[in-house]
Amino acid sequence: MGVGEFNGNERYQVDEAIRQAELVSRYEFSVFVGRTVGEPRSFAQRLHASLVAPARSVLIMLDPAQRVLEIVTGADVRRHLSDREVELVSLQMQSLFAAGDLVGGLRRGIQMLAEHAVAPDTLHADQP
Repeated sequence: MGVGEFNGNERYQVDEAIRQAELVSRYEFSVFVGRTVGEPRSFAQRLHASLVAPARSVLIMLDPAQRVLEIVTGADVRRHLSDREVELVSLQMQSLFAAGDLVGGLRRGIQMLAEHAVAPDTLHADQP
């Protein structure tokens, strides 16, 4: 999904953060920056549901004009990424947005969500 009116370098930075997050977490990340239609949470949920693999996806929706941030996670992602972790990441992102750093806020949020979403290593009984 698009990242609104960012210039080429800013778009590249967000895209690179997404690529790295997907490598780290093995989940899909999407970012939407633009005007929301209707109630923001419902709009974000509709965007998330339209993704190729919503159960394995994280959607970050930012409407800078309305100062709205929504993060929607799929069922598979929620096994490793709690609502509390999403809330803490959201607060971190909002502090960077308030300072005027939209790209930095998105990059930091994407990175933090990916780190929290990593499945813990497990030991199997059949391993020595």
